Parts: sequence; C-alpha cells; structure tokens
Amino acid sequence: MITKYRLFPELGTFRLFEDAVAPLLHNLPAPTAGEGSVARPWTPAVDVVENEHELVLKADVPDLKPEDIDVNFDNGTLTLRGKREFEKKEEGKGYHRIERSYGTFMRAFTLPDTVDPDKLKADYKNGVLTVTIGKKEIAKPKAVKVNVQPAA
Repeated sequence: MITKYRLFPELGTFRLFEDAVAPLLHNLPAPTAGEGSVARPWTPAVDVVENEHELVLKADVPDLKPEDIDVNFDNGTLTLRGKREFEKKEEGKGYHRIERSYGTFMRAFTLPDTVDPDKLKADYKNGVLTVTIGKKEIAKPKAVKVNVQPAA
C-alpha cells in the first residue's frame, strides 16, 4: 500500500485547501512570474494505480523537459522533483493574468516492501510522467496434499 504524506489527514478530500495552505506552512519560496506578481507554488496531481505485478504513478507535469524531472527511489521512498521555468517573452505585450504555477515541486511517496527498486522505470509523454515499479516475486502459499495411510 502506498502512503502519502497528508498535512491535514482529518480533512480527507479537501485537497484544494491543503494545496493552498501547505506551502505557506512549509515556507516555500514562490518564484516571481513577472513584474510585481508572484507565481503560486506548484504541486502536480499524481494518480497511483496498483495491480498484482506493479505500481504505476502518473504525474501531470506539462511543459517540462525530461531533463528537468528527477525520479529517485531511496530507502523505500519514491521522490519526484522538477522545475518549470516562467518564460517571459518580450513582444510588446504584457500579461493580463498568470494562473499557471511555476517553479520547483517535490512529491514523495512511501512505498511498500513488496516493490523491487531494480524494476523501476520512468517515461515522459504528452506532459505526463509515468513511473512504473515492478513488485518482488513473493513466495505464494503452496497447497500440500497429505497422504493418509490406512490403519493396519
């Protein structure tokens, strides 16, 4: 089972609240997005799916280059890091609104002992980072037939 750090676990599904408040409590610096404006901290959404053979994490990280993404597995924790830079274009037009988030992000997931770090692979396509981690071959219970000898 994958365990995700939740700042306010008792609030359950209030992810928007958590996403808004967590960076303030953790004192994360927000990069500047333009003159007099500040970009919002960025936390990409991640889906986690498990089947009998592997765990699959899919993170929405649009507009990133593969070299700007770091996937690390250490001591049972999978960490996703990356950075999306704000590209200021000087074409005589100013920004009226900046709603997309920029800067660095980090997501960490504690993985079960059943995953095999040697079976980790990461792919990036169409703005989605897909991390696949195979599971270890676990000894399955075996049924043993007991031969009963007739009483003599």
